[in-house]
Order: sequence, then C-alpha cells, then structure tokens
Amino acid sequence: MSVSITSQQREAIIQGLSDAPDGVLEALAGRVGVPLRAVLDCLPEENARRIDAEHFEKLWQDMTSWGEIVFIVHTEDGVFECKGTIPQGQEGRGYFNIHGDSPIGGHIRKDRCEAIYFIDRPFFGKRSCSVQFVNRDGGVMFKVFVGRDENRALKPEQLEKFEALRQSF
Repeated sequence: MSVSITSQQREAIIQGLSDAPDGVLEALAGRVGVPLRAVLDCLPEENARRIDAEHFEKLWQDMTSWGEIVFIVHTEDGVFECKGTIPQGQEGRGYFNIHGDSPIGGHIRKDRCEAIYFIDRPFFGKRSCSVQFVNRDGGVMFKVFVGRDENRALKPEQLEKFEALRQSF
C-alpha cells in the first residue's frame, strides 16, 4: 500500500530529487510535508526496490552474515548511528527481540513494519546502499547501511551480499 499524496506533492518530490539527487531524503520529505515513504516511492526503479514486510525475518537472518554494518535511526530530533553486526532475533512478548555481542540490540515492533526498501543511490557524492524498514505511518523505523572501509568505499563483500539479497526478490 502506498502513501497517498497529491499530484503537486509528487511533482515537488520529483523536482527535489532532480535538484539534489544525492541529498537527504528526510529533508525533502519534510519540505514537501509527506512521510518519507512517499519520497522512497518516487525514487527511480534503479534506486529503490520495495518488498513486502512479510520478508522481515528472512532479510534480518541474511543480514546477520554481513559483518559490521551501520545501523541508523533517523528522527526529527536526531540521527543515531551504531556500527556493529546484526544479531540474531526472535519473536517474544509482541516484539522482535535482538540481543548478542553487538552494540545493536533492543526490541522491534515488527508488526508495525509495512514495507522494506532496498535503496541504492548517491549520498553527498558517494554511492550508498541500505535496507530501510518502513512502518505503517510511512516513516522509516530504522536503516541498515552497507559499511565502508578505511578509504570510505563500500565494503565489497557486503555490497555483494546486499545486491544478491535485493536480486532474490
């Protein structure tokens, strides 16, 4: 299910993406007054692939093998980044619980996830690849980014896993 936007909002998003193809998508969503999902839905097909949330656990399980990634939660009040491995998860007491030796841990309201996007686009001039989990309100719950090496290049082994997982859908 897509987020409902007006034709003027859609045009403003497309113009914003054209004006700043490597800009911050949350900023564009804020300027246009739409949830981030509306912006993700307007990205060109080569930059965004949406899959159903029913694949949440399959994706999560696959990402546990990626090595150190960047886990981001972006709200109106801040951008919180954590580097670590994706720990195994399991359902319990209404949450998808993640614990382990990684600094990434906690409790996810998996039932609120409505869609998952594979995003592959420039960000401030560099290729950026992420898996973004979107809630039923159109906001991004969290993002898992392919990590970078010491030269700020995408880690080749993670990029390969990202691309293979994206292609599997």
